[in-house]
Amino acid sequence: MSNLHIGLAIAGGLVLAGVVAHGAWTTRRNAPRQALPEDAANGTSELGKEPTLTNDDIDTVPFGLPLIARRPVMDALIDVIATIALEAPSTMVSGEAALAAMPATRRAGTKPFAVEGYNLAALVWEPPVAGQRYGAFQAGVQLANRSGALNEIEYSEFVVKTQAFADAINGTPEFPEMLDEVARARELDHFASAHDAQLGFTIRALHASWSPGYVQQNAASLGFVAGAIPGRMVLPASTEGLPPVLVLSFDSQAALAEDPAQSAIRDVALHLDVAQVDRAENAFERMRAAAAALAQAMDGVVTDDLGQPLAAQSMDQISMELQSLYDTLQQRDLAAGSILARRLFS
Repeated sequence: MSNLHIGLAIAGGLVLAGVVAHGAWTTRRNAPRQALPEDAANGTSELGKEPTLTNDDIDTVPFGLPLIARRPVMDALIDVIATIALEAPSTMVSGEAALAAMPATRRAGTKPFAVEGYNLAALVWEPPVAGQRYGAFQAGVQLANRSGALNEIEYSEFVVKTQAFADAINGTPEFPEMLDEVARARELDHFASAHDAQLGFTIRALHASWSPGYVQQNAASLGFVAGAIPGRMVLPASTEGLPPVLVLSFDSQAALAEDPAQSAIRDVALHLDVAQVDRAENAFERMRAAAAALAQAMDGVVTDDLGQPLAAQSMDQISMELQSLYDTLQQRDLAAGSILARRLFS
């Protein structure tokens, strides 16, 4: 082979190598960003543990409160309450009998339904418990929730369920006037609808996409822990068992992929359910800081749901409006994060 042939062969090989290298570099540049090894991420594990109790993960009793929490007495502010008197002042009903008389479902339409008994030993109203004795009962149905106001059909279902329970324990119920309660439900629903704030930020990738592990690692560095639902992380509340302060979510299909490292995520969402979180948590300020930190760390930009970048001035305005909302809820005895607010805004 002549020197010319040899030179051409070498040149061709170099060109081919260059094409292969460029293709590999392009593929690497466009591949989703990956999480660093655990020891390279300052000891931060890629996945945390979601708190034992969150809105999505816990079993609940009527009104949606954790089983381990002792639910307070029904409140006339957001409940219709029917009293149930027993046949004689000396009559007592066991917890076992009361539980056996409970309806199969604890809802009237879309509204939570509950029964409480007056514990003669502890002298408190409580959901019936086996081994206890009760001298009176009351049944309640919630006036409103995010499904809307209690209507006439739901009120009628509440009456039927309560009457059946009362008959089973030889009690006599006394119901409030339906039209009055339905009107009260509409007023409460109107107030709740006008003061129900759920905020969302989106962090969008500016250049390279992200892998699920990369998102999880960066979120974990800010205190988020893995949720029970794929593609979900939460920032826990200061008090265990309460709803999370913030929720971060991304494409669940990417999280469930056979090879998550090859899944390309281009945006993640931050969500704040204002009424569910105590004002003292400073949830919006933490949401704002978390969004900025994630955007900086992952080469992204913070936008609204329509994809428009959120300016600092817009966030300042949101913060001011939230303070007014907190004040209004508190004046109505529905302070954000309180049990009543969590029940109403659910």
